[in-house]
Parts: sequence; C-alpha cells; structure tokens
Amino acid sequence: MFNRLLGNGVTSSIKPQQVTYIVPGIHNFDPADITDFAQKAQDNMDLSLLEFAWAELLEKNKSVTVEELAEIIFGSSEPLESYSAHMLLSKDEVYFTVLETKGPRSIYGPRPSKQVEELIRRKLAKEASEKEFQEFIELLVSAKSMPSQDKPPKYSWMDEEKIQSRIESLEAYAIDACKNDEQRKTAGMILKEIGLAKTASSAVNLLVDIGYYPVHVNLDLLKLGIPTVHSEENISVAQSLLSNSYDQDEINRKNLTDLKVYAIDVDEADELDDALSAKKLQDGRIKVWIHVADPTRYVEPGSIVDREAMRRGTSVFLPTATYPMFPEKLAMGGMSLRQGELCNAVTVSVVLHNNGSIAECSVVNSVIKPTYMLTYESASELLHLNLEEEGELRILSEAANLRLNWRRQQGAVDTATLDTRIKVSNAENQEPLINIYVENQADPAMRLVSEMMILCGEAMATFGSRNDIPLPYRGQPQSNINVSEFAHLPEGPVRSYALVKVMRAAQIDFRKPARHGILGIAGYVQFTSPIRRYLDLLAHYQVKAFLRGEPPPFSPGKLEGIAAVVNMKFRAARKLCSTSLRYWILEYLRRQPKEKIYRALVIRFIKDRIATLLLVEVGFQASTWVSVGTHIGDEILVKVEEAHPRDDIIFLKEVIKG
Repeated sequence: MFNRLLGNGVTSSIKPQQVTYIVPGIHNFDPADITDFAQKAQDNMDLSLLEFAWAELLEKNKSVTVEELAEIIFGSSEPLESYSAHMLLSKDEVYFTVLETKGPRSIYGPRPSKQVEELIRRKLAKEASEKEFQEFIELLVSAKSMPSQDKPPKYSWMDEEKIQSRIESLEAYAIDACKNDEQRKTAGMILKEIGLAKTASSAVNLLVDIGYYPVHVNLDLLKLGIPTVHSEENISVAQSLLSNSYDQDEINRKNLTDLKVYAIDVDEADELDDALSAKKLQDGRIKVWIHVADPTRYVEPGSIVDREAMRRGTSVFLPTATYPMFPEKLAMGGMSLRQGELCNAVTVSVVLHNNGSIAECSVVNSVIKPTYMLTYESASELLHLNLEEEGELRILSEAANLRLNWRRQQGAVDTATLDTRIKVSNAENQEPLINIYVENQADPAMRLVSEMMILCGEAMATFGSRNDIPLPYRGQPQSNINVSEFAHLPEGPVRSYALVKVMRAAQIDFRKPARHGILGIAGYVQFTSPIRRYLDLLAHYQVKAFLRGEPPPFSPGKLEGIAAVVNMKFRAARKLCSTSLRYWILEYLRRQPKEKIYRALVIRFIKDRIATLLLVEVGFQASTWVSVGTHIGDEILVKVEEAHPRDDIIFLKEVIKG
C-alpha cells in the first residue's frame, strides 16, 4: 500500500497495482522488472565517481545535465546509467550544486575547490562524530549486558572527555537538570539509539544498568544538590583548628567535672552535642544542667569553616550516610562530647519550682566529663530498673514529668507519635542490609530528653530576653486547639496526627520571645544542636559574645537575613531525609514475605472507605480500602500486595479477621 498527498493536504492510500512505472527511453517497461532495475542502479552507487567528474568539469568550468554526467561517469546515457547518475547527485553533499531547473530537468555545476574542501572537512568530522557516537552506544550496550560485578566502575566513564560529556548529559536528563538544549538533545539521541523512551526514568534505568548509578541511587540527593563532601581547604583548616586552636574562654570556664553527666541519643549518633545532669537541692527543688557542646571553641563567625557550615545549614542524616555540617574530624571529634574526656561546653542550669516552672536559670562556659553515653533503649532500661546508684537519672526523669505536667497546664499539646529510623549497610550493593527501628516518642527516655531540650529552649529565651540579646526566638501562635474535642480519639499516634493537622506554622522573631502555644511556654530558642544546626550555632555566637562582655556579632536584621537562607537549606535537607526514609521503608517492605501481616491504625478517612493507615511495625503511613464499620482509631490487619520504592508506590490489602 502506498500513500499520496492530495492538493488539499489530505493523505490517501492507493494499491501497488494502481502504480505505473515509467522509465524514459524504455517503451512498455514491465513493472515486474523494477526491482532488478533499482538494484542495478544501487550497484552503481560509488560516490567517489563524482569526484573524478567534478575535477574534470571544474577544470573546464562546465555545467551538465544528468544525462551528460552519466556519459562522463559511465560512458553511456542509457536509462539505467542516467538514473544512476541522478541517484548519485541526489546523495551528493559535496561536489555539485543545482544551477538551474526547467520543468523536470536540472542543470548541475561543480562547486569551487575551497567550498569542496570545507564540505569534505565537515563531512569527515560528521562521520567521525557518528562513528564515535556509535562506539559510545556499543559501550553502553556492552556494559548493560555485563553481570553486576563486572560492570565498569563509575570513574572509568570519566576518563575521556566526550564520554564524560555524554554521561553527564544522561545524568542531567535523569534528574531534570539539563543546563541547555544541547544536553537535552544528546541524552534524547542516546536513549533513542538504545531503544528507550525519552524520559527521565529511562535515563535513570540506563545509568543503573551500565553500573554508573547504584541500584538504590538517591535521586533526590542529586536533584537537591546537597553537598556530600567537604573541600580539601575546609578539611585542612579544620585539622589546623584541632591542632592549634586557642580557647579564649578558658579562664572563664566553670569546672563541672564533679557532676554525673548523661548523654542520651540514638545508638549510631556520631555528633554528640548535648548531655544532662541533675540533683535535688536541700529545699527539695530540682536543679538541672543541660550541657551543650561548644563549637565556638573552634570556629568564629565569617571564618572559612563557618561560611561552609552556613552554606550547608544543617547536618544531613540519611539511612545510608551522614553528611555533617562541619568536617568530620571537627564535628565528630573536637566539638563532640566524649565519654570520660574533658569537654568544653556551654551549660544551661535551671532550678525548677515544685510545679515544674522555672525558678532560676543561668548560662556559663564550662568543662564537663561525660559519665555515660546511653542509647534511648539503655536509658529506658536503667529507668525501669530504678537502680539506687543511678539516682541522678531518676531525678532527671522526675524533672521531665514535672515539666510535662506543667506545660500541659499551660496549654501545651502532646503530639508524641512513632519515630522511624533506618540504618542501611553497604548501600551500593543490590541487596543491602536494612535495619529498621521504630521508637515511641512517649517512651520514658525519649520523653526525658525531649523535655530537657524544651526546658533548655525556654531558659535560653528567658536569658536572652533578660539581657536583650538578639536570638532566633521561635514562637507558635496559639491555634485555639480545644484538646477535649480530640478526647474521643485514642491517645498516641492517632490523636497526635489529628492535632498536628490543625496546628499553625511556627514563626521566628529575632528581637524578643514570642509565646510557643503548642509547647505551652512563653518563649523558645533552639540551642542544643550547634554542631548539627546552623541556627543553633548562631544562637551560640550571640550568647558567647554576651558572656565575654562583647556586643553580639549579629543584629536582629542580620540574623533574619541569614536565617532566611539557612531555613531554605534546612527545608531541602528535611525533604531529602523524608523521601530517603520513605524509599528505604518501601524497599524493606518489598523484601518481606508476601504472606506477612502488619498491624495498622486507622488515622483518618480520605474518601468513602479509603483510609490513611499507620503501619505500626514500621511507623509508615499508607492508604487503602477498609471494611464498612471501621472507624478512626481502630486497629486492622493488612498485607503488602506490592511495593515499588523507585516509583513511591505501595498497595495494601486489608486482612479480614476470622
């Protein structure tokens, strides 16, 4: 079947038997001979023949018709030879150009020598480029077919500039970050030649298949441009600070090494930046010390290390890796609190009234000697054992309970839920080891630490306000939440989820404290993570200057400008942590036996019988259809039908009891 274009732009089809072949010079041409005729013409397709004809005609400065060219090349202008000459001219891009056309006949003239030289140069360059491109495609195809262990390492794709450029085009296409149309065009050509659709996911799959990307590549890490390494300069400066740094606060540091000091964190924590002490005073009141690591012992505002920390805004903790705000040896070495070693700190001490409110607070530079480095699990176990020799830990727990009850009386809203952590070992492997930890934020040790951090934040807001220090004062407008309206929901994750949905966003004032309605306190300053969060470090710069009797390095306006940039970085890091955690939970679920049954809490209904569920064993939210008669807060059983981490898809199915 043939297609023909009609004058009005409409295409119609005609049958082969409706086509009549006319070969000038041959009467009564048999259509059955057309294939043989075309093949003979094809056999004459030697483009080098044109070069000889071109040289002869250029020398004579003569133009020719197709028939005349056939005579020069083939010594004959018979139909076959004339058609062969016509085919040669139609494929020629170098030697001849059309000078004149009269009806079906054209006159051809030889191009000038310089023009031919330039066209030949371009043609050869194009052919070399096409050959190089095909060799690159063959490299990709070969790498795709190799077993995982034999695929070329990532660095090998960077050895040659042109190969590197094409790989970079594919990578940019994969994360929707093409710098220009050329990159987009190059990636599209590669995908088309390989036989793949021109999509970002095709580019990702290709890069995985050739071994350039690991199977579990973190695309969001690449898309967001989160820095994963420190420059050699920054590392060198950090090392120098560790070796030669002078402690300008040394003579003013209070020796608190007689205190028993507890540092409580997750078991894989590398940056330990807070610890706790407590004792009962003679009048029965509790005194608490919150010891915070003192990174300003090593860094100053505007220094190389400080500027890089500001650029990052926060340490990034992923299931597969940690990317610290400071160079590793500084963050996890000199700055961190270390068990059994003398450590510089900024200590916030607070005396509590018997009702849990703050009676007194002060801030000093200090030296401490951490006694215990506890995980939340081990701290909870010690609290449960109620050992006499760990009386200080019991006092801390008592203080935490006092504080929680007092804050609730001030209108605080309890939003404790499940907290999921994942640790992935050998993430470059196709099947890395996944360890999942689900912790209840209402756990005694987690409550203890949380309450002490909130206490420190309130004390710092009080201290800053009393001394007129510009700080990032965090507030949250009271959301007019009537907690009793949520009393029908089970206490814990279900009620917390409902409460969080109606809360208003937090705000920051850099001049004076603002009430934090959700925490139930008059003011709040994040101060306890200066190694991990840059805004906490800013608060340290301001407070440390005051303790030295110096003016604060930053005005409220300057703080606001820095915070605007840092908060953008922080939000990007938080998004990355969230998507990474979700990916690895889905990967964990994908690997579990299909028959495995999970407990799930009904959090809310989206539409009709479609409900948002919280899978208790993994602390993960997903949605599915649930049975008629199911209510918010009910616990049901579900199976995971499918889980696709790369596509962020999960299908659940309720398991009907009985």
